[in-house]
Amino acid sequence: MFSILADRTYRHLFLAQVVALLGTGLATVALGLLAYDLAGDNAALVLGTVFTIKMVAYVGIAPIAGAFADRVNRRKLLVTLDLVRAFAAVCLPFVTEVWQVYSLIFLLQSASAAFTPTFQATIPDVLPEEDRYTRALSLSRLAYDLENIVSPTLAALLLAVMASGTLFLGTAVGFVASALLVVSVALPSPKATQPRGIYDRTTRGIRIYLATPRLRGLLGMNVAVASAGAMVLVNSVIRVRSQLGLDDSALAWTLFAFGFGSMVTAIILPRVLDRMPDRPVMLAGAVLMIGALVALVCAIIGFGLYWPLLLVVWFVVGVGYSAVQTPSGRLLRRSAHAEDCPALFAAQFALSHACWLVSYPLSGWLMTAFGTIPALLVLSMLSTAGLVAALRLWPSCDPVEVAHTHENLPLDHPHLRGHRHHSHALVIDDAHPRWGSQF
Repeated sequence: MFSILADRTYRHLFLAQVVALLGTGLATVALGLLAYDLAGDNAALVLGTVFTIKMVAYVGIAPIAGAFADRVNRRKLLVTLDLVRAFAAVCLPFVTEVWQVYSLIFLLQSASAAFTPTFQATIPDVLPEEDRYTRALSLSRLAYDLENIVSPTLAALLLAVMASGTLFLGTAVGFVASALLVVSVALPSPKATQPRGIYDRTTRGIRIYLATPRLRGLLGMNVAVASAGAMVLVNSVIRVRSQLGLDDSALAWTLFAFGFGSMVTAIILPRVLDRMPDRPVMLAGAVLMIGALVALVCAIIGFGLYWPLLLVVWFVVGVGYSAVQTPSGRLLRRSAHAEDCPALFAAQFALSHACWLVSYPLSGWLMTAFGTIPALLVLSMLSTAGLVAALRLWPSCDPVEVAHTHENLPLDHPHLRGHRHHSHALVIDDAHPRWGSQF
């Protein structure tokens, strides 16, 4: 898996992702402390609003940014967005009002909403071979999981020798380092084949997404992941601190179990995907997540909640989580031309975060209003609904090449080459406006 780091361009992009993630992790810790300094006992409300602003920016900004990503040089765009994020981070230690925090977070997360899908869409252009791209996806998943472990540790070490506000400077350094790494390599920037209107560009990614069966199935997978993942990320603190009466260290180990399961899967997944299609791997991951949550319900009813049991269940959920998340980039790359990839990755970014925007508050509300077992059952059912939708929307027979006939183009059109009936890898575009065998 690590052999792809021999590619200089990808190596610099991967390192850019790592340092930016570390900076973001420091900001997460610093934001909690800043919220407490500004709002005291209302810090949870402030943080809840911050996370809501983050999701709204992701859902609203990503499709718009994706629409214009093919109009500018990708390297310049990524560097500019990194510098915008660094500017917002540098300003955060100096705020004195909560509304200033909200404004700067919206600026930072809007830049991230434009940066992340554009960055993700660049990787398959740098690594066009599917086996190498698969390993890049696994490395990316590994980087996210390691960030969840390394960033809090690094923050704790830094807080021992400096004030909490200076963590934001570490965040800015991470973004500046990311910009320097990106600017140090040449990046491909596929251009649109023809000019398009604003509406067409803004909605193109989502229209391609919703017209492609495998991606409609991916949307169901997004629902399953968000439902199971929210149960872990939102409610672990209640289980560990209130129900089990354990300390902060136990909470860290509980979340580590989830991340460790995800990391183990990310490491072994490239070899699995060399031998198996994406669909059964992703469906198996969803089944694992749902089965783990249902098993936890049965165990709590049977003999109560114990910490070792929770660690095992969260590890299994992490395994399933990574098995669903990691291959998704392969589906996206397979479903669009190079010039449409930024818009399609932006659509995935927005739609997946829309699922989290629902599951985050739902998970917290269920746990607060009804308790552990009802929350587990409802989110398990919601995750199951996503799995069932994926099974129905994503056919088990999903060939790369599809034989089809064109009645929508003149016979002398360059795409036809004099033959209305032909076969090739089918993606939604102007010549193929819908999925099927006849146009």
